[in-house]
Amino acid sequence: MTDFHQMPDGRRIAYRHAEGSGPTIVFLPGYMSDMAGSKATALFDWARERGQACLLLDYSGCGESDGDFADGTLSRWRDEVLALIDAKVDGQVVVVGSSMGGWLMLLVGLALDSRLAAMVGIASAPDFSDWGYDDTQKAKLAAGETVLEDNPYGPEPTPTHARFWADAQGHRLLHAPIPITCPVTLLHGQADTDVPWATSLKLAEMLMSESVLVQLAKDGDHRLSRPHDVDRLLAAVAAYLPSA
Repeated sequence: MTDFHQMPDGRRIAYRHAEGSGPTIVFLPGYMSDMAGSKATALFDWARERGQACLLLDYSGCGESDGDFADGTLSRWRDEVLALIDAKVDGQVVVVGSSMGGWLMLLVGLALDSRLAAMVGIASAPDFSDWGYDDTQKAKLAAGETVLEDNPYGPEPTPTHARFWADAQGHRLLHAPIPITCPVTLLHGQADTDVPWATSLKLAEMLMSESVLVQLAKDGDHRLSRPHDVDRLLAAVAAYLPSA
């Protein structure tokens, strides 16, 4: 069942919350994705079956939440995630982030500080506003234009709005040590055509945590949503939870 959390400006953020034992699993979907995706659904159902607390959400402008996608930024979506955690979660959290959600996972984790128990990234894409666009696209975005790209997952092109890009450029992390010290697992497919798998290796290098595990699936694509990919995700999350 979908519920709604109201932000200070009145916009409603859709979420699903399964109560249970902690730490609470918080899933952050990718760019233009939502909590109805296969990985989010599988994780939520698995958590509920084992009595584990779990929180899913749709960023504003996505899924069932209010707002226009063109207004979305990492800052805005980070603040929505943190507001929901503050309102609905007691104690520590395990943050799971997919693609862009893996970048947002880091920003949320930095803000959570001691409440962050662990992180699991799936094809994490920190700093993609930098390495994901060529010079011509960056010039258009810097000039306030929207960049449209072919969308392999749907009929409509994927837009990047200038507001999102400008905000994201201020949240780049891979140029310096990232002061996150909790245990981290990074899952990545080596057949990923959207986010180079070397990005997870770079992220592992820059995280200050001494407990970082990188798992590469040679035949894995960007989504990592095949049944055995999902099993690997659930096992990675389970490793940071008390035994059921």
